[in-house]
Amino acid sequence: MDSSPTPVVSALAQGVAAPQHGPRPLPLFLSILWRETEGNPDLRQSAFRGLRRYQETVRPAPPPVPAPFASAGSARLLRFGRENGRAPVIFIPSLINPPQVLDLSEGRSMLRHMAAAGHDAYLVDWGHPASEDRHLGLDGHVTGRLLPMLAALPRPPILVGYCLGGSLAIGAAALMEVQAVATIAAPWQFDGFPPADRELIASLWNNAKPTCERLGYVPMEVLQSGFWALDPARTIQKYAAFASMETGSEAERAFLAVEDWANGGAPLTFAAGEDLFEKFYAANLPGQLQWRVADQIADPAALACSTLSIRSSTDRIVPAGAAPALDGGFTLDLGHVGMIVGGKSRNLLWKPLSEWLSTHGG
Repeated sequence: MDSSPTPVVSALAQGVAAPQHGPRPLPLFLSILWRETEGNPDLRQSAFRGLRRYQETVRPAPPPVPAPFASAGSARLLRFGRENGRAPVIFIPSLINPPQVLDLSEGRSMLRHMAAAGHDAYLVDWGHPASEDRHLGLDGHVTGRLLPMLAALPRPPILVGYCLGGSLAIGAAALMEVQAVATIAAPWQFDGFPPADRELIASLWNNAKPTCERLGYVPMEVLQSGFWALDPARTIQKYAAFASMETGSEAERAFLAVEDWANGGAPLTFAAGEDLFEKFYAANLPGQLQWRVADQIADPAALACSTLSIRSSTDRIVPAGAAPALDGGFTLDLGHVGMIVGGKSRNLLWKPLSEWLSTHGG
């Protein structure tokens, strides 16, 4: 594997990686675009048109954000539902990318759907870590951020974790009383990732770690470059397709909302990044039942509550084989993001999850 610095690491080292209205990091995106369209001038031209359109299109105003119900450090607990005597339902997103994927727009919001269905729904917003948080690992996000906010609830909650948020939900449930736990595309059995993907992720971290350690955090650009590397052809093809979408269409609005979410987000603390890449991807501590949170082994089978694992057979980010084995579950054929905000997500995920929540106290 080539050990030379990637474009994103070189940019970070020079201090030029900054937020931008477009794919982040843009230099790496352009490099992928040029490579993936070699010998295909039509695709290259379409991809560049899509990129320019993405950068220049005016965005609609995002939906209003509810007032915080509780906070801990940089994290906030946002309440979308209301008191109804049932268990609060806490939706826990990944630390990677903003939480807005669960509240993307008025018509593509799992949180607003759940609130309308009668659930007292809450969303965790992890916020932006401060410089003094560099030593806050994944376990620290459970004990120092999540648990203090959950302690403000009137009764034991149901935890619903998406992506890495599902892993953290299991860690929290190992330490406190909860009514139930559901995970959506959550990585737990890291041996379930294809070996080539784990090698690629290890190479990415080896290149980026020295710079991240000096910074004290893992920039979002490092994580995004890893996602792009998993399927570079699709990364470019979707921008080429965007070039011909009808102006003002629902497809255009959906593309803008999803890409803005995917290109946004706060950095990870250095300790959380180190835990993710070394303890999870490399060592598979969760799958080996060796991940400790406050000296407690996080063991899904030992949780004293009902559990549900939702996975996807077409997920490139978290393969179905990497999901935790829980009491119940089902498998979709939607992608990692499509299962949350796609056109089929309401019927295939939101509604059955809502029914499960209702039968388990939520």
